[in-house]
Amino acid sequence: MGMTPEHFIKTWKNAQGGERSQAQHFLNDFCDLIGVPRPMDGDYKYEYPVRTKTGTDFMDLYKRGAFIVEAKQTRFKTNKKNEDQTDLLGVSPEQDAPSRTSRAWDVHMLNARQQAEGYARILPSAHDWPPFIIICDVGHCFEVYADFTGKGRHYEQFPDRQGFRVFMDDLADDKVLERFKFIWENPHELNPAKASAKATREIAKALAEVSKRMEAKKYPPEEVALFLMRCLFTMFAEDTKLIPEDSFTDLLEDCTKHPDSFMPLLKELWEKMNEGGFS
Repeated sequence: MGMTPEHFIKTWKNAQGGERSQAQHFLNDFCDLIGVPRPMDGDYKYEYPVRTKTGTDFMDLYKRGAFIVEAKQTRFKTNKKNEDQTDLLGVSPEQDAPSRTSRAWDVHMLNARQQAEGYARILPSAHDWPPFIIICDVGHCFEVYADFTGKGRHYEQFPDRQGFRVFMDDLADDKVLERFKFIWENPHELNPAKASAKATREIAKALAEVSKRMEAKKYPPEEVALFLMRCLFTMFAEDTKLIPEDSFTDLLEDCTKHPDSFMPLLKELWEKMNEGGFS
């Protein structure tokens, strides 16, 4: 059964109530939204048991080789005249749940992250460390952390500091939904090292082809190597904002339409990069 982002967001945004009473319902709908099977049993289930020093505890949601989800239920700020405000489902906020506008909320989410990491440490010995930990504030946001080393020593914000926290409205973005689908079904495909290695192979292949063509036109190999190294450094300078964003890319695209301008424009650019000045 599918669900549109609009329907999901409208149904769940700012939902309140007991975390156990709503978390599984929320996550089932989320699975429908991203087009993956709902948790059932075995190594993909709700309330997955783990042994602790004091007995048995239960992870909110676990999928072996993929992720641990720790779900919480905080509350949005209510009118002081109506502290008993209920959500559309008619459920009152929990007394100990922090407001999403308070500093306590960040602490609440941090504690949930530490709890999930603690679960990862006590998984059965036959289980690998999950590459993802997800903290879910039902009806408000997800926080995503990743460690692709298989050792669980340092879960980092994923994909970065700006994008690790996904709010409800962000789920209208197809790219965000696609990322979650990968987390559910092919988590290691999101490993930046894997993507970097693939890009490096593609670039190396392209540069090798350029090198072959230039040498076939009788350019000395040393000069070809120097030319390609300068091109690589210019790409690096563009990526790290040492030169204006997309400036080298735009130059190359323009020169595909006007090939005769390639050499004079490139010569001028490299001279200015070497000496300073406007290009």
